[in-house]
Amino acid sequence: MLKIVAVALALGFSGAAFAKADCTAHPKSEWMKESDAKAKIESQGYKIRKFKVDGNCYEIYGRDKDGKKVEIYYDTKTLDVVKSEVD
Repeated sequence: MLKIVAVALALGFSGAAFAKADCTAHPKSEWMKESDAKAKIESQGYKIRKFKVDGNCYEIYGRDKDGKKVEIYYDTKTLDVVKSEVD
């Protein structure tokens, strides 16, 4: 039974590792300011619950204009969407 739990946990963690987005690495001096990025994202109709830096990406958790949960990774310089998950 413990082996099954261990395997399930390992698979869960390995799946999470693949879920990350692969954003281009830009010098921090070229990154869009976090406040400007938040304002631009919100102007597109998103309600941001959490905004963070994840590696070379800006990442948000929140809701879209239709109220659906979203997790979106953005390029830190251009704010192009790199990866998006909608529930």
